Amino acid sequence: MKKLFFLLIMLIATLSCKKKENPIVFNKYDESFEIKEQQNHEINRMRFKLIQSKYLDMNEVFKPFEEDLAYFSEEDYENLKPYILEKNIPSLQTSVKNGILSYEKIALFYLYRIRKFESDNNLALHSIITLNPDILKEARAKDKIHSTNKTNTLYGLPILLKDNINTIGMPTTAGAFVLNNNIKTDDAFIVKKLKEQGALILGKVNLSEWAYYFCSGCPVGYSAVGGQTLNPYGRKVFETGGSSSGSGVAVAANFAVAAVGTETSGSILSPSSQNSVVGLKPTIGLLSRTGIVPISSTLDTPGPMTKSVIDNAIFLTALLGEDSKDVATKGNSQQINYVEALKLATLKGKRFGVIKELLNDSIYKTTIDKLRNHGVEIIEFDPPQVSLRGFLTLLNNDMKKDLPIYLKKYADTNLQVSSINDVVKFNLKDSIKRAPYGQQLFEGILKDTTSNETFKIVKDNLRQSGIEFLNTPIKKYQLDAILSINNYHAGFAAVAKYPCVTVPMGYKNTGEPISLTFIAKSYQEQKLLQLGYAFEQLTKIRRLPVDYK
Repeated sequence: MKKLFFLLIMLIATLSCKKKENPIVFNKYDESFEIKEQQNHEINRMRFKLIQSKYLDMNEVFKPFEEDLAYFSEEDYENLKPYILEKNIPSLQTSVKNGILSYEKIALFYLYRIRKFESDNNLALHSIITLNPDILKEARAKDKIHSTNKTNTLYGLPILLKDNINTIGMPTTAGAFVLNNNIKTDDAFIVKKLKEQGALILGKVNLSEWAYYFCSGCPVGYSAVGGQTLNPYGRKVFETGGSSSGSGVAVAANFAVAAVGTETSGSILSPSSQNSVVGLKPTIGLLSRTGIVPISSTLDTPGPMTKSVIDNAIFLTALLGEDSKDVATKGNSQQINYVEALKLATLKGKRFGVIKELLNDSIYKTTIDKLRNHGVEIIEFDPPQVSLRGFLTLLNNDMKKDLPIYLKKYADTNLQVSSINDVVKFNLKDSIKRAPYGQQLFEGILKDTTSNETFKIVKDNLRQSGIEFLNTPIKKYQLDAILSINNYHAGFAAVAKYPCVTVPMGYKNTGEPISLTFIAKSYQEQKLLQLGYAFEQLTKIRRLPVDYK
């Protein structure tokens, strides 16, 4: 009893003597020389016009955490790092169970880490748009509830959301200044599912504005609200991929346990590949889109972006749920424990289709050889010659119809816009700040005069083209999956409504990440995660960006 009393006194003394840290200030800087240098970049889209946001003040974003972070030191951060950095969900939950971590400590760690890097003008990635002011209060509440079965759940863990997903208490901007006051909304359906599972919403991340269906040829990862997202594997050197740029960057840099992205065509696969994280683009109809700023009700889907396949399986399981308000998920009430399915993961005896022209990529070829040496049957083939004619017509006509529905049913009622035309007019009032790269795609939507009859034909033809491109070899060679690179065949998977998972495959000589993408038939997410998991365990390729260790 005396010993316990002594330890308690020592703990109180330690806490009372803890030094209060000076607050870190986010300072704007003159980026003119930086922008001038960027004009020499070999990729046109990387010739930025600006990097820092004209609207976002990160000092305001971090104001709710000023007091808590004042008593969280660099020493605290370093002590927690071995238990949090790059750790998967089961590992984090085990550390909580063993008393090494608490949910509050995990949340504090990520807040400190985001501030540490985002306040450094030489390291800032501009991946964060807003943070949940109640995250620490919510984490403390989770710490008070004890349960023995949290190992494979998101309970108490901080998750980031792409900023086109409605969340109570935080704006949903899609990166557009016109939606900066889109604050009074309900949670999107998938956010409700995450909260039901006990996940904590840490905040919202940057994205390619309007999910990269706004300006033509502009940088991926740019938005008026968030500025220019940068790739942690090569700031201002490599593209971030998009449109879920902030989701990929934030997960790669360990700013949260995981993040939600959204995809219409490549918007999860591309940033996941570019940032060496695992990204799953589900079958259209598996996950709800209600409360998400749309491009296309035909093709849109949210999906998990994580550092490992097991985390992806845990995350996907948490997102499931039938939503009667979404025509795609209505009636689809399947509940699958994707984590349990990983126990049966194997590569031996699997049949993978390999597109011959991709073998020109040395990393892809080496990977295929490795798979062959581990008992995989490799079938090389030339894909059917199929075009995706009418793809832009599909996106134009869906967005012209779907965005007004979102603005009417799911946005803040105080917004002053209700259509694409309203947004275009709003941006023209200050185009230098609101649309520095133009708004050509929005203007193209207004010019599109496709009739309803033609639109239906376009949609049907695209669906058949996608299925022909992918299902012809799958059926002919009885394939478990087709192996692609990054988002190379995302368009075909999108219109076919086939799921894909991309897993880190390697790094080019420049250090740029590259990923292997598995494509299978509709509702075969379980198989894809098993294949991705077996591949991940075989290769163990992913590594943390050097400057963000």
